[in-house]
Amino acid sequence: AAAVLYARDARGGRIEPSRLSRFITPKLDLPGADAVLTRLTPAGSSAGGLLQAYNPAQPGYLALKAKLAALRAQQPNRAVPMVRLPKGPALKTGMRDPRVPLIRARFGLGGAQDATAYDERVATAVASFQRERGLKASGVLDPATVAALAGAAPGKQEADLLANMERWRWLPAELGRTHVFVNVPEYKVRVMRDGRVLDEARVIVGKPESPTPIFSGEMTYAVVNPSWTVPPSILKSQFLPGLARDPNYAARLGYQVVRRGNGIAIRQPPGERNALGFIKFMFPNDHAVYLHDTPNRSLFSRSERALSHGCVRVDDPFRFAQVVLGPNWPTERLKKLIGKGERTVMLPEKLPVHLAYFTLEADGSGTLRSLPDLYGINARVKVALGLSTEALPPEAGQKPKVASPRPAGAAPHHRNLAQGAPHGAPRPAPRRPVAAATEPAEPVAVQPAPDYFGETGAIRRGWW
Repeated sequence: AAAVLYARDARGGRIEPSRLSRFITPKLDLPGADAVLTRLTPAGSSAGGLLQAYNPAQPGYLALKAKLAALRAQQPNRAVPMVRLPKGPALKTGMRDPRVPLIRARFGLGGAQDATAYDERVATAVASFQRERGLKASGVLDPATVAALAGAAPGKQEADLLANMERWRWLPAELGRTHVFVNVPEYKVRVMRDGRVLDEARVIVGKPESPTPIFSGEMTYAVVNPSWTVPPSILKSQFLPGLARDPNYAARLGYQVVRRGNGIAIRQPPGERNALGFIKFMFPNDHAVYLHDTPNRSLFSRSERALSHGCVRVDDPFRFAQVVLGPNWPTERLKKLIGKGERTVMLPEKLPVHLAYFTLEADGSGTLRSLPDLYGINARVKVALGLSTEALPPEAGQKPKVASPRPAGAAPHHRNLAQGAPHGAPRPAPRRPVAAATEPAEPVAVQPAPDYFGETGAIRRGWW
């Protein structure tokens, strides 16, 4: 059973990504118990290596793993968490406490008539431990000793490394020989083939209130001279109030009003002012996002480019198009189609697209580069993994909620920061992904990651 849990955790099973945000919807490839056991049973002594193979093999993951190992090598006295004691008063010789049996078990002190008694044997063992850890050898179980028994909390850099490594598990084991990779916090898109960069371009990604979703898909076609249908959120916030004031509001801005049943849609025809520019790249998905050109080219000169409603705007889209569409569609041929109506161009084969979220990158020399946590995802992952006890940041795409007044005399909620929900409150069911530009739904709770190999809440260190 432990091997099966290890394999599933290594492929991303420690936390359910969609519980962190409704905009995080990777399709995890979690191995089944039968598949794991069938693979391991005949392996004998090589089973450990086969288990390790369930971890990501991408260079980005391996670089972070190497950096983590180097960081831990600088902390030789860092130990695996040993025992986590519940909160309680400082203990001195002669006191009794329900935590004492845990302390006795930690130091191998059996045979006591009263296991809850903090006697001389326990105090002597605690004093020896304190001396080893550079603490005052008082034999008193004080807060510093309790913390030392639990093991030091990971430093910020270590926690960030672990959280970023966890997000590599959200990606498919095979990214594709040729694939498109967008790292949202980096504001970059790359077309990769056999580990080499074929093309790299700046991108504009979603604002925190309309984040670019995190998932993988397959690009199948491009559209030259695309039209644009205004998404519901912009229709509601901008166009409906304008049309209420002036029935010609949309027409004066160059848009068309299209009746659909009992409602309307607003369409922007192809042209140089179209919000999608001259070309868009489609990988059908539940979020209704894609990569596209933009008429606002000056925005690419900004260093911070979280400016869109969720889609990814690409700098130099025709160079990008030439790479993904292949040699039959050079830039000159594509540009000849401009102004001649919408034209769909199929890719020669499906192209994997990965919209990812990494706030740490390590180069070949081990140098780390930090990137902004645009949507607070890194912070939420750290809480879910038990690497941080800080309050959860607001989920990207959510409107601030106004707290309801509590009735007089009502007991306050006790919040569990790892869960992000009042203790005892029911966990909401996962929500179906929706278009990134639509009105946000209610936030979901974050479930702390299980820990099958260590003590509750402890950090497993063997397979990162």
